[in-house]
Amino acid sequence: MSLLNVSDVKVHFPIRKGVLVERTVGHVKAVDGVSFSVEQGGTFGLVGESGCGKTTLGRGILRLNDVTDGSVELDGTDVATLKGESLRTFRKNMQMVFQDPLGSLNPRHSVEMILNEPMKVHGIGTPEERRQRVKETLDAVSLPESALDRYPHEFSGGQRQRIGIARALVLRPKLIICDEPVSALDVSIQAQVLNLLGELQEEFDLTYLVIAHDLAVVRHISDRIGVMYLGRIVEEADAEELYENPRHPYTKALLSAVPEPNPDLEASRERILLEGDLPSPSDPPSGCRFRTRCPWAEEVCATEEPVARESSDGHRVACHFDFDGEAKTLAPA
Repeated sequence: MSLLNVSDVKVHFPIRKGVLVERTVGHVKAVDGVSFSVEQGGTFGLVGESGCGKTTLGRGILRLNDVTDGSVELDGTDVATLKGESLRTFRKNMQMVFQDPLGSLNPRHSVEMILNEPMKVHGIGTPEERRQRVKETLDAVSLPESALDRYPHEFSGGQRQRIGIARALVLRPKLIICDEPVSALDVSIQAQVLNLLGELQEEFDLTYLVIAHDLAVVRHISDRIGVMYLGRIVEEADAEELYENPRHPYTKALLSAVPEPNPDLEASRERILLEGDLPSPSDPPSGCRFRTRCPWAEEVCATEEPVARESSDGHRVACHFDFDGEAKTLAPA
């Protein structure tokens, strides 16, 4: 059963010019027609290079950014249409773990104040009940009760991220969006935080949307993965299927950059180098958006936009061609 259903979501930001009278001269199409679903208790990984719209999509789902078009259904409620008090009340069902644990925590608040504040805002429990839940949540993320009276700057990066996770968890939400949850941490700490997220998912029946650019991190934690490029998902499949059988040229290029532990395999495999920079989301290329950097692009890629095709195993790819190893064939209509 799907808990989160994202359907054709667009998040566009207006480009305005003028001194005395501002006028809209265009739009930055940060997210431009994204659809996917996340199963109850599952983890959906969203990967792509910087600037592809991953974080904007996550913030749009939480309504930290307004959704221009499309629907975001969480447990049957369209979040994109909620306003005012209805939106504020519903937000306890969806929380976010931010990339920078220090920047996302109030430096003037103690840990107890940081964890208590969300419950006060939503009117949950008495002061004693809230304090008890704060202690339980702190224990769940493996921090001692002595941390309650301390401040964010007194903790290490990994501990601060545990506090950020606890803040998201204290409301007992249905969905947690993790935006680059370990990219600011030392490699030695990353595995600990990822394992903690897995343990919390089992204990509290959480559903995750994990946004990252590190393919190894996403593979470790995700059930299903979507690959995003310039505001759209170009490939989506179960985690192991995507890594074993990538079908989109962009996915192939991303995976070719992931280091291989086996030195013999690392020496024998071919790197796919992408030329040029990510095009501007305010003026995306015609046809296939990836064609300006794709080593296999042909004339049809410039004139026709590829439609996402889904195979029997649930593998979806938006490309004019089928890739089987080194072979490239025109995809069926």
